[in-house]
Amino acid sequence: MGATLNDIAKKVGVSQSTVSRVINGTAPISDEMKNKVYQAMKELNYHPNSLARNLAKGKSLTIGLIVDADNENAFANTFFTRSVYAMEKVAQRNGYSLLITNDVEEKSSPACDLIFGHKVDGLILTASNLNQNILTALKNEKIPWVVMGETSEKKESMNWVDMDNLMGSIKAVEHLKKSGYKKIAYVADNLEAMFTKRRIQGYENALGQKDTHIILKKENDKELEKKIIQSVEHDNIDAFLCSNNVIAFHVLRALKRIGKCVPTEIGIVTFDNYPFAEYMDPPLTVVDIDTYKLGEMAAEVLINKIRDQNFLQKENLIPIELIARISTQKE
Repeated sequence: MGATLNDIAKKVGVSQSTVSRVINGTAPISDEMKNKVYQAMKELNYHPNSLARNLAKGKSLTIGLIVDADNENAFANTFFTRSVYAMEKVAQRNGYSLLITNDVEEKSSPACDLIFGHKVDGLILTASNLNQNILTALKNEKIPWVVMGETSEKKESMNWVDMDNLMGSIKAVEHLKKSGYKKIAYVADNLEAMFTKRRIQGYENALGQKDTHIILKKENDKELEKKIIQSVEHDNIDAFLCSNNVIAFHVLRALKRIGKCVPTEIGIVTFDNYPFAEYMDPPLTVVDIDTYKLGEMAAEVLINKIRDQNFLQKENLIPIELIARISTQKE
């Protein structure tokens, strides 16, 4: 059994309350007495129960991340792991721990359990799991929170962080046009997500409404590849801006089926460098989504909010970078 406050007090020759005040810093204590207590703690290998002290103060020194994943693949993707790693680094640097919970239970909400139980000092939510039950609980319990990803339903007191998806599309289109491509299509698999809407908005702003051509994956991969081939053979599309690596893979496969050469005949840009854009044949030009920076900023904004309830920095857009590779080197 480990040493107790009573053991420290007996060794130093003072009361337990004096030892407690030294450890907690709750009252003026002479440097001489502090040194005696610290020396006794070291000799007896005493470690204060920081968890109990923090709970007594109404603090857990823990921030929570709520994810909405219905299978193990959601936890395996690179987007998730790089963002979580960044959150953990920020939390650790500021004296916090990171707790992750999945919020897809049908009968109860793990997120609400964390909120009502005050098991965390603040929460990071993704735009996909933002719902009225969680918002009401956060407001009633006065728990600070931040959303990772832009949401269409913005609240006055909402802090959110996201990549500058609109500018990402603008830079991609401008790069394709500068590289000599004339007719550019945008390929997506989800038109409802806010980041897709921003990307399409940027794509349309860069081209003009009348010159746009949006291809949507509705059913399966073969159906998508058929649409890609039709767009090239019937609509004279000579470049594709893809919403992710998987879409870009199917664009490449469709083009190979009809003998079109990338980049001399067709150009390709994709959002997201990870996991394998640079390893495709040819390596793809990308709008790099810095998921580490996304997680880092979400955690930093949340901790600022925890420390100052009046802190409000509503929109935090992270600048994007375009990395040019062979897939757009037409000449």
